[in-house]
Amino acid sequence: MTTASDRVDLTHPLLRRIGGLADRSGWEVYVVGGYVRDLLLGRSCQDIDILVMGDGVAFARSVAADLGIDTVVTFDRFGTAMIPLSDGKLEFVGARKESYGEKSRKPDVSPGTLADDLRRRDFTVNALAVALNAARYGTLRDPFDGRKDLRTRLLRTPLDPAVTFDDDPLRMLRALRFAAQLDFTVDPGVLQAVISMKQRLSIVSQERITEELLKLLRSKKPSIGFTLMAQTGILQGVLPEIAAMAGVDQRNEFHHKDVFLHTCTVVDNVAAVSENLWLRFAALVHDIAKPRTKAYQEGIGWTFHGHEEVGARMMKKLFHRLRLPLVHLPYVEKLVRLHLRPMALVGDLVTDAAVRRLLVDAGEQVDDLMMLCRADITSKNPALVGRYLRNYDRVVEKMREVEEKDRWRSWQPPVRGEEIMSVCGLAEGPKVGVLKRAIEDAILDGAVPNEHDAALAYLLRVKDSVIAGMPENMKKTPKRRAGDETLEGEETSK
Repeated sequence: MTTASDRVDLTHPLLRRIGGLADRSGWEVYVVGGYVRDLLLGRSCQDIDILVMGDGVAFARSVAADLGIDTVVTFDRFGTAMIPLSDGKLEFVGARKESYGEKSRKPDVSPGTLADDLRRRDFTVNALAVALNAARYGTLRDPFDGRKDLRTRLLRTPLDPAVTFDDDPLRMLRALRFAAQLDFTVDPGVLQAVISMKQRLSIVSQERITEELLKLLRSKKPSIGFTLMAQTGILQGVLPEIAAMAGVDQRNEFHHKDVFLHTCTVVDNVAAVSENLWLRFAALVHDIAKPRTKAYQEGIGWTFHGHEEVGARMMKKLFHRLRLPLVHLPYVEKLVRLHLRPMALVGDLVTDAAVRRLLVDAGEQVDDLMMLCRADITSKNPALVGRYLRNYDRVVEKMREVEEKDRWRSWQPPVRGEEIMSVCGLAEGPKVGVLKRAIEDAILDGAVPNEHDAALAYLLRVKDSVIAGMPENMKKTPKRRAGDETLEGEETSK
């Protein structure tokens, strides 16, 4: 006899429709995994996983036809298929067994029963299945007490964690990500297995690891996951540059003493005010070069001179290693490079020129930069926090005043590279870039009006002296070599 506690109230209209189609077609189907978990937690979930006792791909095609949807993305090797929806997606999988070989990055898959499929799941809170067929509609299958773990907010594995993690080592990182995403406690046995098996994660593709890292950054409080990564040793293997921050002392009244703990707090501070994933990533890496630039200065203490520039230069290599989309690289580089600049504008003697330069350098990202700067204040002293936040309010007010005079965020110099080459009779090369920069500096310093004719007149007046003052190796026009896509200096003509 089924009790009320064995039933789940399924209200999504597609679920009953899918169940009806399954009855007409002779399929046994369930909604499983994260959708059930989030439904029981009262969380929204747009992605629905459907488990089919049989051919998941074939049933997915039947559902798509019934819904009048043409697109079905199939992964025949794994017996899975996906149907995109306007507000999420439907994923279908045939009940299966799967495991990883000792050095394999991809699982071996074979058909299985409902029990087999739930047993292979990563955590008990994801090993939940609710029947969709009319005769048992809403009936919960919970062989590993996942519903109890939801109530106690505990992450356990259905099997011995060593077995679960050996089958798919990425689950170790997923455990730490779920802890942050769901604000759950990780079972001590699970944590111990992570510590002892962390090297096994090396067989997992970088793309899958990075996907988990980004999901962790999207969580409400990412520091929970990053702290667990540090405690278990996973951080050293996945993000050694971030792990290196632990234990690095910094003497700064508005920061934590430890750079890693400070960084975790900054990431949480950003997460509390912005859903922007790449702003959160910039918060994670903004002090990434502090371990490399740490030096002790008598009478001052520990210093990290130039860490913002060194950190910005580390981003390209990091993006490539993590397989991150390079379209976001300039944004992150910019925020890391500029994150100390606003504090230098606090004093009463700061010139409009300095404010203009920050507005031009930050461009459309200036608001995100200020958000990062505010998050960077992690002192435990409320009076200090208030003082520094008020200082940033003054910086924002200065920027607003300067911005009203000219739209500096989207500013472009009135004389561009092509005109410089034409007027001065120059070919592409470093000379063009140096002259362009001279014009920009003069305008930003307020020595020349931000107008085309005035800027051009200034160029004609100083071009000979500027070129004469260049180092000899910069005066030579570079020769194009086979395979070169961009020559040094070529960008300055654009």
